[in-house]
Amino acid sequence: QVQLVESGGGLVQPGGSLRLSCVASGSIFSIRAMGWYRQAPGKQRELVAGIFSGGNTNYADSVKGRFTISRDNARNTVYLQMNSLKPEDTAVYYCSAEIIRLDVRVSSNYWGQGAQVTVSS
Repeated sequence: QVQLVESGGGLVQPGGSLRLSCVASGSIFSIRAMGWYRQAPGKQRELVAGIFSGGNTNYADSVKGRFTISRDNARNTVYLQMNSLKPEDTAVYYCSAEIIRLDVRVSSNYWGQGAQVTVSS
C-alpha cells in the first residue's frame, strides 16, 4: 500500500503565505513526478505545480512567481510554498505522485486526501 498525507493548509489573509507538505509512505520503489493540484468549489481540478525526479518544474500561469514547488527525495516529500496569496487561490489542494511500488513494478498515480486553503480577510 502507498499513502500520501498532506499538511499545512489553513486560513490566511490576502498577501500572506502558507507552506504545504506531502509525505509519501508505504511500499515505494521509486517516485517519478510529484505535483500539487487544486479544486475550488464549482470548478474542475487543475494542476498548480509539478516537479520531476530530476528537479524540473512547471507551474500554472496563475501561480508563477508566487508559488514554489520543491521535493526532498530522501524523505519522499514534496512541498508547495505559497506566497502573495489571493482570494482566488482558495481551494482544496491535493498532492499527487507517480509511484512505482516495490511489489508491483508498474507506475501508478496516487492522491492525497486534500488540504483546505482559504485566503480571506
